[in-house]
Amino acid sequence: MREITLSQAVNEALAEEMRRDETVFILGEDVAEAGTPFKVLSGLVEEFGTGRVIDTPISEPGFVGLAVGAAMTGARPVVDLMFGDFIYLVMDQLCNQAAKQHYMSGGKLTVPMVLRTNMGATRRSAAQHSQSLQAIVAHIPGLKVAMPSSAYEAKGLMKTAIRDNNPVVIFEDKLMYQDKAPVPEEEYLIPFGEAKVKREGSDITLIGTSSMVQIAEKAADALAGEGISAEVIDPRTIVPLDDKTLLDSVRKTSRAIVIDEGHQSYGVTAEIASRLNEKAFYHLDAPVLRMGAMDVPVPFSPALEDLTVPTPDRVVENARRLCGGEMIHAA
Repeated sequence: MREITLSQAVNEALAEEMRRDETVFILGEDVAEAGTPFKVLSGLVEEFGTGRVIDTPISEPGFVGLAVGAAMTGARPVVDLMFGDFIYLVMDQLCNQAAKQHYMSGGKLTVPMVLRTNMGATRRSAAQHSQSLQAIVAHIPGLKVAMPSSAYEAKGLMKTAIRDNNPVVIFEDKLMYQDKAPVPEEEYLIPFGEAKVKREGSDITLIGTSSMVQIAEKAADALAGEGISAEVIDPRTIVPLDDKTLLDSVRKTSRAIVIDEGHQSYGVTAEIASRLNEKAFYHLDAPVLRMGAMDVPVPFSPALEDLTVPTPDRVVENARRLCGGEMIHAA
């Protein structure tokens, strides 16, 4: 199977859906000729024109509000929010309008809108361009939230999001845009609410979101050398969340670490850990451990920034502790 970058996968998904459905269009800052600062949308304006790949003024509340209205009246807009940090600017349009229209209209209105944005630290972009804010929108009923961990997930989840009749927020880790993964040339969709077991294991479950899946996989490789068998799971979407796959794994392994790059307090790790504790308590041999970003603004200093996010070494250290520090499969 061919390998393409996450950036190419997103571009392909958008192009395929725009060819399939003429109501799909893209809008945002620098999305046309510039193709976004990360060049994810390069080439789309040449194929679809400025009527469907629309450069907007620097007014996030304005163009997200426009997208909500367009979605309510028959279009399927894909909003490009240049940095996930800017989501604070569109909270009313996204959380009070898009998320609530279907309910408040008694089911008469839908808002089939996608807001794609990014997340992730360690790019040396400082506190206002490095946040991972997925927990904020996951808290709002009416919004779906997807977090692709590779090019394969990025394409399949994007196509599913565009066809969904609900507003969907997709967070892409900006450090993963050039990461390659096998992606089929034939069409495929990834259903929301279906987690993926990336690696089978029997001693501990590592649940990672977005780029933290790679962190979990590297930790699992290291743990295998110590005789600890780690199962790695990618939830793919945090709303809806695939409780069953996560619970089945934890009931098997009896231990779990949840890893997410958002701030640890009141975040994604807390929600997943809480569900595991509530629904698999009697299967646990140790408390579910959470690993999120430090509860501090993301530093600009490289030496400090690298300390704020989970790493494979820290996952390994915590997994050893949960497993009692023993060579579990040793003779």
